[in-house]
Amino acid sequence: MPSPTTPPAAEPAGTVLCIEDHPVNMALVEALLARLPGVTLLKADTGREGVRLALEAQPDLVLLDMHLPDISGLDVVRALNEPIAQRRFRVILLTADSFSIEVVKAMSLGAHAYWHKPLGAERVHAELPRALREARADRERLQRRGSTSG
Repeated sequence: MPSPTTPPAAEPAGTVLCIEDHPVNMALVEALLARLPGVTLLKADTGREGVRLALEAQPDLVLLDMHLPDISGLDVVRALNEPIAQRRFRVILLTADSFSIEVVKAMSLGAHAYWHKPLGAERVHAELPRALREARADRERLQRRGSTSG
C-alpha cells in the first residue's frame, strides 16, 4: 500500500513517432494516443520520412511498421542504428506477421520490443507509458553522461 507521501503515478508524457503507411492503423494509433494527453504524436507514412523525422525530432519512442511502401522496417532500424545504440530513443516494431526473421534482426540491432497488430487499447495503455518512462530515463542518463564528460 502506498504511503500518504507517495506521489501518484505520473501521466505518461513524451513524443511518439509512428511510422505507419496504412491509414486505418495510423487512425487507431491516433485514437489510442489521444487518450494520453501528455503524449505528442508525430506521423510518417514512409520509412524514409520516418528516418528523417526521427533524426530531426528525436522522439522518445518510435512505433515502426515493419512493412512500409518504400523501405522495410528493418532498413529503418539500420538507418537509425546509431541513435538507437546511444539510447536516444526506443523503437517498438509493429507487425501483423508471426515472429519473423526480420523482427529477430531488428531486435538484434536494438529495437526494444515488438507488438502484434492489430494494436489493442489494453496493450498500448499498459506498455506505452512504461516504454516512455524508460526512454526518458535513458535520455536523462545520456545527458548526465554528456555533462560530466565535458
